[in-house]
Amino acid sequence: MFMNVIHRSIFFSAIERYGSLLFFVVSTAFLSRLLTPEEFGIYAVINALTAVIAASFQEFGGANYLIQKPSLSEQNIRTAFTIILCMSVLLAVTLFALRDAIAWFFSQEGLRVGLTVSALNFFLSPFSLTLSALLRRDMAFGMLARCNLAGNFITAVISIALAVLHYSFMAPVLGTIVGNAAIVAMLVRYRRDLRIFRLSFAGYREVIHFGAYSSSVVVINVLYNLGPQLILGRTLGFAAVGLYNRATNVTQVFDRVVLQVISPVVMPAIFAHTRAGGDLRQVYLSAIELIAVVHWPFLIFLALVAEPVVWLWLGSTWIEIVPLIRVLCIASLSLFAASLTYPVLVAVGRVRDTFISSLISLPPSLLVIFVASFFGLQVVAVSALLTLPFQAVVAMYFVSRRLAISPMDLIRATIKSGIVTGCSTAGILGGVVISELAGAGPVSELVLPGVSAVVGWWGGVVITKHPLLAQIRLAARGMALVAPRFPFLG
Repeated sequence: MFMNVIHRSIFFSAIERYGSLLFFVVSTAFLSRLLTPEEFGIYAVINALTAVIAASFQEFGGANYLIQKPSLSEQNIRTAFTIILCMSVLLAVTLFALRDAIAWFFSQEGLRVGLTVSALNFFLSPFSLTLSALLRRDMAFGMLARCNLAGNFITAVISIALAVLHYSFMAPVLGTIVGNAAIVAMLVRYRRDLRIFRLSFAGYREVIHFGAYSSSVVVINVLYNLGPQLILGRTLGFAAVGLYNRATNVTQVFDRVVLQVISPVVMPAIFAHTRAGGDLRQVYLSAIELIAVVHWPFLIFLALVAEPVVWLWLGSTWIEIVPLIRVLCIASLSLFAASLTYPVLVAVGRVRDTFISSLISLPPSLLVIFVASFFGLQVVAVSALLTLPFQAVVAMYFVSRRLAISPMDLIRATIKSGIVTGCSTAGILGGVVISELAGAGPVSELVLPGVSAVVGWWGGVVITKHPLLAQIRLAARGMALVAPRFPFLG
């Protein structure tokens, strides 16, 4: 019964993420042709600054506290919402006050108006974060998918329309605000119970105690992920920011295709499994085995066919990011277990470990990127070959210590996935050779390796009798129960 709930949740999460991915791919294709790399760079810096600030309050109250609390009352919800709201208002005012200084620091006047408008998002986030967390806690991913899909569609349409009307880097900024407002409106309409938005500070110490570590982890991670864009904006200019931003977006397609499908389900599922007395150690090892068998082949495929992907998706203007994509894909192979670190450590009551782990690995990594930025964009990308494996080792150390996992346990859990990756890579290389000998165009250069990759991957899964086979059968049975309700996302 529990697995049926998990598969149903993953099904609806997949509907949301793949729909959102489609909107992202289409809007990126249009915007890449309507905006220059410099305009994209300005938007990327605006997005980076607001994301870092937003991360500092999103978890301070918030979402993960509501999900992990064993017994949740209306009072708890009101207090969490109040703290998120107070933090968001404070940070929105701070960002507005600093907009002139930031524009001066980056020598870009466009940042002033961009940050002013982006600050409006902080007044929407407390409502969407609270309501989304409650839906995730209840595993109500159908309704969450409906709201987020509609909001992402609106964001894409508005962004493209404004770019056509020559709103430059402000097009995606304004599109995001309109989309977020639509999501809030739909979530509020679904919940109807507005009492949870009444302000309250009862029990605030518990919320802040959990949120202090949780928020710190998120801030450090977001700052690391977006830090290169801020550094490059200062050292190499906004065109470099735009190029690096596009390269990382392409590299992170796997996150959007797979990890962002399961990530919303992972934390509530792990807590439900733990409360039921399940073996978290075995869950973790099984999870990394299932992730690695898809994660590794996908990134190798993307590295080998980066050129036709860029030609078809972004256009010839962005072809110089191909070497960046290839290096970042190889470096990202080490992050196959990264999405499990936070929920697993929180589940065993070690949210403090998540903070320490991030503090050990991410600031030094950001320092390496800062030094590399003085030597050019290519060196920044190459530095990921050092920083990402280092981060993976640190995170794995903390998880292994809490779950009593040895290096041999990790090897046994990933050996079959490694064999499958080898089979898939052989197929990809075969497809690449055939397409080059045939002198094919970009479409064939992508399709032929893609088909051969799938054939090689499936052959490896069958030969090794990978546990993914059993999960595919279970998921198919679960979808058979859910699919008739799909049109309603109920």
